[in-house]
Order: sequence, then structure tokens, then C-alpha cells
Amino acid sequence: MRHRVAGKQLSRTTSHRRALRRNLAASLFQHGAIRTTETKAKELRRFVEKLITIAKTGTLHARRQVIARLQDREMYTWDETEKDYAPEDKTVVQKLFDEIAPRYADRAGGYTRIIRLPDRRIGDAGVQVILQLVEEGEDGGSKSSAGRRKQRAAKRHAAAGKAKSAAKPTEKTDEPPADEAPVAEAPVEESAADAAPEEENAE
Repeated sequence: MRHRVAGKQLSRTTSHRRALRRNLAASLFQHGAIRTTETKAKELRRFVEKLITIAKTGTLHARRQVIARLQDREMYTWDETEKDYAPEDKTVVQKLFDEIAPRYADRAGGYTRIIRLPDRRIGDAGVQVILQLVEEGEDGGSKSSAGRRKQRAAKRHAAAGKAKSAAKPTEKTDEPPADEAPVAEAPVEESAADAAPEEENAE
């Protein structure tokens, strides 16, 4: 009986399952995204996010813990001039501690994303996904960590405030606006025809 045993067996022995998990995690740290089946991606996400959380402390003890679980290995890139793979300057663990972990210093979990693909795997029609590391600032990384309810409430309050300000009647004043200078009224000159009847009445 598998009481209190977490995780999927993936039809593999324990040693094979651990080796698969290490290889997938190392490839994810090296390339930033990998393509695999949905079941493997969900199992790998638990393992990878724990490693990133440990690496965020940056201590020697944390580095030894990650090496014990991941087993450090070199990274290789394809060299077009040599037409062969050339080793990089950093190993997988060095990249994890120097580049990946500092990226999520202000993020409390949720370092990976699973994107489902429409095409199935040839042979067993398994659901294929892309497991990738979330970039800095996405989904609340370095932005505000307010949830969806708080964001919706803030939008409602902003809309209600605008409605109230629009419904409030504006008071009319005879004073000109502050930015406009007052216009002086020119004196109206009386014409000779208008002034003539007044002179006759005076006589």
C-alpha cells in the first residue's frame, strides 16, 4: 500500500524516477523551458520550485542541499564554428544560484508555468505541455501582490468615485476663471440721432 507516499510513480523504479527528475530539472534551469508530458511537468514543478526556494537563501548549506538533490553538471551550447558542443562557463547549480534564484527574491512561490499544447505525443497520444520559468515581474513577481478580488474592488471604487463626481452639479459663478484675464467693457458712444430728442425735451 502507498499510504502517505506523495507523487506519481510514472511507471519507473525509484532510481529511474529520480534520474529523470534531475535531468528534466537541469534542462529547465539551463534553457528556461522544456517540452514534456503533462504528468511529468506537474511532478517536476514540485521538485523545481523547492530547489529555487532553497537557492534563494544563497548560503553554503543551501548550495550543498541543491547539489545533493540535483547533482551538479556542466552546461553545453552548440558552437557553429567548431560544429560541436562547447562547455559553458557556469554549471547548472551556479546558474541557479547566480541568475535564477535572485530573479525571484521578492516572489513567494509560483516560479514556473505550464502551457498546454494542442498536439498530442505520437504513440500514446499523451498530452504535451511546455514547462517554463516565469520571467521577472510577471504574474505579480515584482509588481503588487494584490489578488484579483482586491483589484476588482479597487476598480469598482474608482468607477463609483467618477460617477459621483460626474453627477454632482457644478456651481455657477460670475467670476471669470483664474487662468483667464478679465475683459474690460468698452464705453458705448451715443449716436447724434439718440441725443437729439433729449436736447429737445430739455428746452
